[in-house]
Amino acid sequence: MNANNNLIPLLNAEEEEVNRQLQICNACRYCEGFCAVFPAMTQRLEFSKSDIHYLANLCHNCGACLHACQYALPHQFDVNIPKSMAKVRLQTYTEYAWPRKLGALYQRNGLTLTLSTALALGLFLILTLIVQGTLFSVIEGGDFYQIFPHNTLVSMFGSVFAFSTVALVIGVVYFWRQITPGENRTQKNTPALIQAGKSALTLKYLDGGHGQGCNNQDDAYTQSRRIFHHFTFYGFMLCFAATSVATLYHYVMGWGAPYPILSLPVMLGIIGGVGLLIGPAGLLYLNYKRHPEHGDSDQRPMDRAFTALLFMISLTGLLLLGLRETALMPLMLALHLGFVMAFFLTMPFSKFAHGFYRGAALFKSYLESKKEKSTQ
Repeated sequence: MNANNNLIPLLNAEEEEVNRQLQICNACRYCEGFCAVFPAMTQRLEFSKSDIHYLANLCHNCGACLHACQYALPHQFDVNIPKSMAKVRLQTYTEYAWPRKLGALYQRNGLTLTLSTALALGLFLILTLIVQGTLFSVIEGGDFYQIFPHNTLVSMFGSVFAFSTVALVIGVVYFWRQITPGENRTQKNTPALIQAGKSALTLKYLDGGHGQGCNNQDDAYTQSRRIFHHFTFYGFMLCFAATSVATLYHYVMGWGAPYPILSLPVMLGIIGGVGLLIGPAGLLYLNYKRHPEHGDSDQRPMDRAFTALLFMISLTGLLLLGLRETALMPLMLALHLGFVMAFFLTMPFSKFAHGFYRGAALFKSYLESKKEKSTQ
C-alpha cells in the first residue's frame, strides 16, 4: 500500500476532488471488476498527486461506474469518477507537455485547432496560386509533385512532424517518470508491456467491465464507442502504412508517385481512408448524443475539433484521389495538405496525445498487478 500524507496538501481543487471520491470508492469497492482503475485504486490507502495523475489516465471514461454507483447524484456524496478523472486528465496533458508553455494550448484546444487549420489551409492555397497561377488546372497523370515538389513537401512536413513527435515523446516520458517515482525500471517487464499493448489495441476497457460496452445517454450498454474507436485507430494506421510504403517505393525502389489505384500504397490509403471516415463520423455522433454526466463537458470542443480534423483529412484525401486527373486536383491537394499540416502542428497538444498517456498508465497497471501477484 502507498501512503503519501505529506504530498496530499499539494493537490489542487480538481485533484482533491478525485482524492475525495476515490476514498469513497475504496470503502465501497462495488466497481472493483469494472476496469483497471479500481484494482489499481485498491492498492493504495491514500493518493498522491502522481497517483491521481496515473489513475486519471487509466480511466477510459466508459461510464459504467457512474451508472452503477449508489453514491452518484442525487446522493449527497456526488461521486462521478468519469467526470472528475477527465478534468484531471486535461491537467496532466497541460502539465507534462513540452515545451511547457505550449501546454496551455490544451486549455483552448478547439480554438487552437481551428486557427491552425485555417492558417495551414490558407498557406497551401496561396502557395498553389503562386506556383500554378490558378487553382483550376489539369495536371497530366495527376502528378501533384508538379504543384509542390517532393523535396519541398518532405522538408515542410518532415520538420513539423519531427518536432511534434519529439515534443510528444518528451511529454510522455516526463509523465512516466512522475507516475513511477523510485521504482526499479530495469526489471524484466516485457510481459506487462505485451499485456498493456494488447489492452490498448483491443480497447479492452471500453467493454464496461462486463463485455457489453459503454453506457450511452439512455443508460443502455453499447459497443458503438469501442467499434468507432477501432475504425478511427486502424484507419489512421492504414493511412500511415500507405505513406510509409509510398516512401519506401520512392527512396528504395525508385518508383515515383502517382501510383495506380491497385498499387499497395493506394489500396492501403483507400481502406484506411474509409475507416477514418466511418470512425470519426461515428465518434462525433456519439459525442453529441452522450450522457451529459459522462466526462468533462468543457472538453467536448477539443474532442470534436480533433475528431472533425481526422474526418476532414480522410475526406479530402479520398477526394484528391478521385479527382486527381481533373481541374479540381490542385484545389483538393491544397485542402488536403492544409488539414494534414494542421494535424501535425497540433499533434502533441491535441486529443491525439491521450492514447500515449493512457498506454503508459496501462503499462504501469500491469506492472503493479505483476508485482502484487509476486508478493502473494
